[in-house]
Amino acid sequence: MTYDGHFRVWRGDDDGGELVDYTVEVNEGEVVLDIIHRLQATQTPDLAVRWNCKAGKCGSCSAEINGHPRLMCMTRMSIFEEADTITVTPMRTFPVIRDLVTDVSYNYEKARQIPAFEPPADLEPGEYRMAQVDVGRSQEFRKCIECFLCQDVCHVIRDHEDNKAAYAGPRFFIRAAELAMHPLDARNDRATFARDQQGVGLCNITKCCTEVCPENITITDNAIIPMKERVVDRHYDPLVWLGNKIRRREH
Repeated sequence: MTYDGHFRVWRGDDDGGELVDYTVEVNEGEVVLDIIHRLQATQTPDLAVRWNCKAGKCGSCSAEINGHPRLMCMTRMSIFEEADTITVTPMRTFPVIRDLVTDVSYNYEKARQIPAFEPPADLEPGEYRMAQVDVGRSQEFRKCIECFLCQDVCHVIRDHEDNKAAYAGPRFFIRAAELAMHPLDARNDRATFARDQQGVGLCNITKCCTEVCPENITITDNAIIPMKERVVDRHYDPLVWLGNKIRRREH
């Protein structure tokens, strides 16, 4: 089955732009990225779009489709009606480079700030041993493909640009949680870092990040809330506070 689909695609750069209307052929079984490629091939060869694997594993083709952050390669045309007008825009949280391509360097800056895994000092490379039951809790977070849809939908930075300096966002909260839950990570200040450097306290756990994750990572319940609990246990538990006061007096 083939029909003419109606699309509105954002065209422009960091100086501004607009939505442009296109009519593009749609074939059975196609995804939105297929249509964008056909649009490039037949009508507007200068349309800028970022993509790589077209299999939902590289995270490159993130965009907003009818206002919802999605991977274009995983959004099937069959979920829309033939008469629908489909709007494709760049991720709103990040600066536009051109058309559907955004500057996501903010995320790499936040990644560089996270202290690396630190093995126990008494173990040599090759001596690391851990049970699957111990590592299983954090293994889920390694499924992340860094599409940054969770970052895009997070209203803490989506609606408040000035929060970016102090806020790492959901993708890096799961990285912090992965390291904090790792049975061999020797750093004991992950919770402090999450509070002071990543701004985990700004997250009000709306779960919008979990809802858009294409890898179905339970970001909020399995990563962010446990990290918040670790922050509370470490810094706000009255018994811990009292113990720290006693130890300081002893020294």
